[in-house]
Amino acid sequence: MIRLILLVPLLIFLVLFGLSNRQEVQLRLWPFDLAWAVPLSVAVLLIAAVFFLFGAFIAWAAALPHRRRAKALENAARVIEAELAELRAKEARQVGPVPPAPANSPTALPRSAA
Repeated sequence: MIRLILLVPLLIFLVLFGLSNRQEVQLRLWPFDLAWAVPLSVAVLLIAAVFFLFGAFIAWAAALPHRRRAKALENAARVIEAELAELRAKEARQVGPVPPAPANSPTALPRSAA
């Protein structure tokens, strides 16, 4: 729901921006003789999208070491849990089966009269 609350005003703003800025501009690439005539809104939104993707890539690349470390710690925890389960099973085999409690013992569970 919160996504919708944030997304709707942004989309309305983008539509209004596109409708308000329809005059054409020429985008030129300096060392070359290339030009591209586009509406101003398209040029601004395209440049914003390129830099947004660039920033997303930088954030993704910056998080790589943390994700690698988290994966290594996750694998180490998995190994330690397997060792713990193995040690518990070994201890259970050494102790042997636990005898049932006598019927008149205070720790015995009362049986229903059904």
